[in-house]
Amino acid sequence: MNKEEQVLTAFRDLFNKLSWLNKAKMESSLKGNKPSEVHCIEYIGRNADSNVTRLAESLYMTRGAISKITQKLLHKGLIESYRKPGNHKEIYFRLTAEGQSIYDIHDKLHREFRERDRPVFEQVTASQYDSMISFMEKYSRHLDKEIKRQELDNNPEST
Repeated sequence: MNKEEQVLTAFRDLFNKLSWLNKAKMESSLKGNKPSEVHCIEYIGRNADSNVTRLAESLYMTRGAISKITQKLLHKGLIESYRKPGNHKEIYFRLTAEGQSIYDIHDKLHREFRERDRPVFEQVTASQYDSMISFMEKYSRHLDKEIKRQELDNNPEST
């Protein structure tokens, strides 16, 4: 296995291990909300004036999928919709008190998971962090370009 394959395999393995380790506690703590719903709640909680387009772009989902998720969240009473004065076309979302509770639980779980993993991160040097961050930023920029290219290839009318 070459270095590139080792890196990609390591990323995948780390992601799968984190998912496995965190899954049971997330599911039991988040009251039966699906991961996609919780990620929408997280985005709405962190970003004022969230709308379907911004959610779709941030979560790499279609606007149709986000519309379905937000409808479920509205029905569950976890978010509410609103319009800004003077803009009656665009619909925005904010958390309800119950949605904020889910957001807070999710945030607390992530802090617990970071604390669990702190012994590893305490051993990483600033230089190692810089190298990892630089690589991830480069790879992310490359993937962003590929996403845009595929969107253009799949939807030529948007050019």
